[in-house]
Formats: sequence, C-alpha cells, structure tokens
Amino acid sequence: MLSIAGVAAQTVLYESANSLIYRAIREADNQPIILKLLKESYPTPQELVRYRTEYRITQELKEPGIVQVYDLQKYQNSLVMFVEDFGGESLKIWMQQRNFTMEKFLQIAIATTEALGQIHRANIIHKDINPSNIVYKPETEQLKIIDFGVSTQLSRETPILKNPGVLEGTLAYISPEQTGRMNRTLDYRTDFYSLGVTFYEFLTGKLPFETEDALELVHCHIARQAVPPHEIEPEIPVIVSQIVSKLMAKNAENRYQTAWGIKQDLEKCLVQLQETDGIEEFALGTRDITDRFLIPEKLYGRETEVFNLLAAF
Repeated sequence: MLSIAGVAAQTVLYESANSLIYRAIREADNQPIILKLLKESYPTPQELVRYRTEYRITQELKEPGIVQVYDLQKYQNSLVMFVEDFGGESLKIWMQQRNFTMEKFLQIAIATTEALGQIHRANIIHKDINPSNIVYKPETEQLKIIDFGVSTQLSRETPILKNPGVLEGTLAYISPEQTGRMNRTLDYRTDFYSLGVTFYEFLTGKLPFETEDALELVHCHIARQAVPPHEIEPEIPVIVSQIVSKLMAKNAENRYQTAWGIKQDLEKCLVQLQETDGIEEFALGTRDITDRFLIPEKLYGRETEVFNLLAAF
C-alpha cells in the first residue's frame, strides 16, 4: 500500500499496464481524492515526461466536464498525481453492473459529447476516449472525462507507423488514422471515432470488432464495416444506430465535424423520445458546421478504386 505523508490510501481502484489508481483521503480536510502513479518502480525519462505533460494539460482544463488535478509530487523514484474524486465510477464498470434505458443512454451520450467539446475547444486531442476514461455518478448525473496521458495540444499530428502493441490509445477504440497506417494526419475527429465505438459498446454490450489479434483489429478499424447497432439489438432506434455509424466512418470527412453537431442530433433524439415515446428518423448533421478550416485528405471520384484497394488490403 502507498505511504504518502498527509494521505490515507484506501483501496486500489484500477490497475492498467502503465499505472495504478488508488482511492484515498486527504487527512488535512478529509477530502476524498484519487492517487495515480506510474506502475514501474523505475520509470523511464520518457514516461516521466509524459506524466508531467498529462498533469499540465489536465491542470489547464478548468471545464466542468474534465476531472481536476490538485498536485504532482515525487514518490520514491516515480511521480504521483493527486486527482479529484467526485464519487463516480467509469462507464466500463457501470455497463457491467446495470442496464441503461435509451433515455439514460442519450443523457449520458449528450454529457460525454459536451465534455469532449470542451476539450476540443481548448485545442486538445484526447486520443484515448473509451468507457474506462468516462466517469459517471448517477446520483448527481455528473460526468467527467479523465486520463490525458496520450493527449496532444497540436491541432494536427502525423502518426508514426508502430507495432500495434505500442500504439497510443486503447486499440479496440482507436480510429483508422490513429493506427499510423492510413497516410493521414490526425486531428480532433479521431476522438469522434473512439466516441462512436464507446457508444456502440454501450448500446449493444459488444465491441464492433471482437478479436484478440492486434493486427487483425487494426485491419478491422481500417477496412471492415461494423454491423449497425440496430441489427444486433432491434430495440435500438435506427436513427441512433445511424448516429453511431456516422461517428465510426472510416474517413474523418464523413464523420461529424463538431461535438456541437453530435450533441444537437442526440438532443433531438432525446426530445422525441420524451415527447412521443419513440424516435423517428431525420437528416443527420444539419447543424454540424465547423469553424475550423480543414483541407480534406480523401480521394474524390475514385470510389471504385478505393473500394478495391481496401478489399485487397
């Protein structure tokens, strides 16, 4: 167990390949806090730099949908981060413990999209949106996005071709361009693809591509179309399924272009559901107007050739 002056560590909340998360109490004011520290006893200089960068990025984000950080301290040969604990649990845990109604899904999806929009307005790409990094407290309906360990403050980034085992982000949720195998730059729209995979799992209880082989998973993200959610769970409204599919488009140009646009369509679904107990289809993305100038990187007028290349791949 941790031994840090002025802090009483209680339980291990989560253990990943790189870090340990503890729930603790700050003894000075009995304030619940989260302690996050690197798992390795002797982390590399690169890991320490990444940790300091995560702390700095999170510290600069003062939005309500982002978890707050209080301090970063040395601990033995490593670093420990003091993070806000508002009493929530990750969506990953909630999805295993309870079934959510369509109304509750839409409310959580809207809150997640709003939080993601706050991140993008600060010119930050999260790059690891998944259910484990979305924390929710049902009693207060608070929702916050956590873990900026691989985030970047660049408006665009050129991914490097890497072994699938060392790609940034969580492999089951990363976008095609984030694999580094698409010859495309990476921008904030990579988070929309990951958001789509998160919603897909939330609605169906399954990942769109279920395989243990890392290379096969990369291939699926790049070249395979997921089965639409409403074909797996018929009670899912078709329009909600279409929103998820649009988020998971292979080309960033075919996804939503703003978090605002996603939120507007989700809110339209929620209003319909509350007023009529059903959700009719409508045109998606009618208010999805971006304020950023982005030069498209897709091929135009080569649909057949692109299809043949993807099929060959």
